[in-house]
Amino acid sequence: MADNVQKAVFFDVDDTLYDHLSPLREALQEAVGLADDMPYEDIYYRFRYYSDLLSEEKNLSAVPEKEALADMRRRRFMLALAEFGVFLNEIEAEAAQTAYVNRQFQIQPFQGAMELIETLTHSGIKVGLITNGPAEHQQKKLKALQVERYIPENMIFVSGGVGYAKPDVRLFEHVNAITKTSPEHSYYIGDSWRNDVVGAIKAGWTVLWYNHRNAEAESNHRPHFTVHNYQEITDTLLSIAGLQKV
Repeated sequence: MADNVQKAVFFDVDDTLYDHLSPLREALQEAVGLADDMPYEDIYYRFRYYSDLLSEEKNLSAVPEKEALADMRRRRFMLALAEFGVFLNEIEAEAAQTAYVNRQFQIQPFQGAMELIETLTHSGIKVGLITNGPAEHQQKKLKALQVERYIPENMIFVSGGVGYAKPDVRLFEHVNAITKTSPEHSYYIGDSWRNDVVGAIKAGWTVLWYNHRNAEAESNHRPHFTVHNYQEITDTLLSIAGLQKV
């Protein structure tokens, strides 16, 4: 790549910057009484599947109506757990959601995540975040992660504040326009096939699928790279961007 080209790297947040499974597991154990030996990674995968599916169907990740959002959050618990023989009513699903939210703000970044962001920034790469969800809710997570120490506010894009949600190509186009970057020099790291891989590929970005839970591809789209931990993310980004560790 030409040295004078402005490169940009954007990260997803949920289950990309931090472990999204831990608060779900703890919430299900407390509110639903699930045993320690339940297949939590499989439950999480289906939980995210229904969360993304229902959100996309109703465009809830952009500017959601309060009751529609609450209904989606209950239904994702009910639908996901039903696949594992656990049947919740709406009251039980609401209790699980409450416990889940309470734990979402007690989170730590994945080891190596913030170090990579610092390395990229020091190398002249623009670094930002693109995440789906209500603006206030996502901002609380970012505060818990102390993201403001590493990424400027004008490089953080929350669907609820923008009006477009992944995988809508318009969100990625908006990010390019605001940050004065181009699709061909923009890289995206995310765990969600539906939102991150499909959305960024359609926008013409280079995609690193953070498949640390060994999920299956959900369509014929092909991420440019598949990575499983932050060491692989770091090595891949530094290689394709022509950078060295600092």
